[in-house]
Amino acid sequence: MEIAILGGTGDIGEGLALRWARDTDHTLVVGSRDAEKAEDSAADYEAVLADHGRSVEIDGATNAEATARADVVVAAVPAYHLTDTVEAVADDLGDAVLVSPAVGMKRDEDGFHYNRPGVGSVTELAANAAPEGTPVVGAFHNLAAGRLSDLDAALDWDTIVVGDDGDAKATVSDLAEGIEGLRALDGGPVANAAEVEGLTPLLINVARHNDGLHDLGVRFN
Repeated sequence: MEIAILGGTGDIGEGLALRWARDTDHTLVVGSRDAEKAEDSAADYEAVLADHGRSVEIDGATNAEATARADVVVAAVPAYHLTDTVEAVADDLGDAVLVSPAVGMKRDEDGFHYNRPGVGSVTELAANAAPEGTPVVGAFHNLAAGRLSDLDAALDWDTIVVGDDGDAKATVSDLAEGIEGLRALDGGPVANAAEVEGLTPLLINVARHNDGLHDLGVRFN
C-alpha cells in the first residue's frame, strides 16, 4: 500500500513515517507544500532508519503529487491548515482514503483545552472539505509525537479509529496495527470524533502536572 503523509515534515508526520517505514513494507511519500522541504525530510528519515538497521527509500513530493500516488492520505497538518490542505489536493484524491489525526486546541494560563469547531470536530472539518465519495477516517489523535518519532522508545498505546465507511476504517485500523505496540479500537462513526479528539488536551495537561508522565498515550483494558 502507498501512504502519503501530507505535512509529513511535522512532528506527527515524522513519527508515523518512521514507524511505518521501520515496521511495515508499505511505500511512503512525505508531502509538503514545498517539495524540497519534503525531500530533505524524507532523506533525514532514511538516515534515522539506517541508524536503526533499516534500509528504506522514502520519497518527498508536493502534497498534490504525494496524494495522486497514494492509496491512503494522512493529513498530518495542524487543525487550522486542514481545510485548506484537503481542498488543495481534492482533485488528486481519487479513490484514496483520507485520514485526519488533527486536534484543535487552544491554550490559556490554566492549560490546554479542546477547541471544538462549529461542525462538531476536526475530523468532520476534513469530511466537509473532502470531495463527495472520499471516505474520511479519524485516527492517531492521541499519540505523543515525541515518543512516536523516537524509534528507541517502545509503544503500548491504543488509537481510536472513527469513520462512516467500514472498509476505509478497517484499512486504517490495519495500518495502525502494523506499527509495533499500537492497537486500533473502533470508535464508531465520524460523529464520535469530538470525544476522541478531546482526549488529547487532557493527556497534555496531565503530563504537564505530573512528574514522570511525559509523552502520555491511551491504553484501554
